Amino acid sequence: MMIQRIENYLDELFPNPKCELNYNTDYELLISIVLSAQTTDKRVNMVTSILFDKYNSLEALKDANSKDLESIIRSIGSFRKKSEYIKEISRILVEEYDSKVPKDHELLVKLPGVGRKTANVFLAEYYNYPYIAVDTHVDRVSKRLGLAYKNDDVLKIEKKLEKKFKKEEWAKRHLQLVLFGRYHCKAIKPECTNCKLKDICKEKKKNI
Repeated sequence: MMIQRIENYLDELFPNPKCELNYNTDYELLISIVLSAQTTDKRVNMVTSILFDKYNSLEALKDANSKDLESIIRSIGSFRKKSEYIKEISRILVEEYDSKVPKDHELLVKLPGVGRKTANVFLAEYYNYPYIAVDTHVDRVSKRLGLAYKNDDVLKIEKKLEKKFKKEEWAKRHLQLVLFGRYHCKAIKPECTNCKLKDICKEKKKNI
């Protein structure tokens, strides 16, 4: 069965998949995910190591100087908008949620800069809740492996993946697909030669 082959290979490559964003608290993870839009986890970790050291609480982030925040996160792109998100998310969490990130998906997506994907990633990572987030890696891998159609949008892909994988494994499968896309099934020069799934890959003729 194709899905079993995919699961077995993902388990072989990433038996204990880990989120590559560095964080210590719930709000650090949420802000890191927001900052990761259109950039890499590695670059986010570089700026958050400075950001969370200098502003080590939600209160401090809420009251931080916008220009200083911008200078710290400038290298990750969209830094002006993202600095606004940092301050506003911090303010709302302090004033409305007793300085805790809500566990409720509907409440999360109401926060500035937090969309469906960000909320899914947060809940899956921090609480191991059953969510699958579809980023560019998951989108690409799902279509190459025939788990979704070429023209499917992210919501369609999410729903299809939920049907194919066991609910209790959604959080793990999401991480495995991200890592597989990041390090093996890459957008440019994917490592097809030794891939055990190349015979079912929709891109195999282009890349092998």
